[in-house]
Amino acid sequence: MNALFPFVMAVASLVGAGVLAQDLGDAKRGQQVFKKCASCHMVGPEARNRVGPPLNNILSAKAGSVADFRYSKALRAAADDGLHWTAETLDGFLADPKGVIPKTKMSFRGLKAEADRVDVIAYLETFSGGSMAAQVDAGFTVDAAILAIEGDVEYGEYLASECTTCHQTSGSNDGIPGITGWETADFVTAMHAYKAKHRENPVMQMVTGRLSNEEIAALAAYFKTLDN
Repeated sequence: MNALFPFVMAVASLVGAGVLAQDLGDAKRGQQVFKKCASCHMVGPEARNRVGPPLNNILSAKAGSVADFRYSKALRAAADDGLHWTAETLDGFLADPKGVIPKTKMSFRGLKAEADRVDVIAYLETFSGGSMAAQVDAGFTVDAAILAIEGDVEYGEYLASECTTCHQTSGSNDGIPGITGWETADFVTAMHAYKAKHRENPVMQMVTGRLSNEEIAALAAYFKTLDN
């Protein structure tokens, strides 16, 4: 039997009618719930290993993917069997970590309230890239004329020097979310969400506050050309 099967069954029994990928929590409330996690985990540009690994870019990431963190054998075994952190698997794990992976090093008792799990996952999505980006900014809209701006790839590459002081053009995650390969509409929406202070990140709010609509479009066009 595949070693991941017990994990899958445990998640299925815990999730039940709970969080699905399309469910959208309250990221602002999730930021408050995350305080229960913050003694062990960090998110954001300064995130680093604590008792647990940083949680940037966790949505859709393979479990155990922070290179310099020492995971438990149980978590590594689940990762080797293909475990990825989706909204569903995170929901199950956050509900009862040791019930899902009995020998995990994570001593946290879990978030028993479904609303807490949905909201903290929504908060973590704000630090994750890729296809989850559109979900993060649900409820936030960008004018169609702005989304229609065709970005200049070469100009975007020129502007990207500030971005790449933190984000890697390879798309790898070393505590900072990857931003390569995003769909341009997702990228533009995320940038304008920071600019409008809909997304909670003071550094990104400051950076995007200096950018014009055309410059954001150019960055979106450039990063879309880079492979994930």
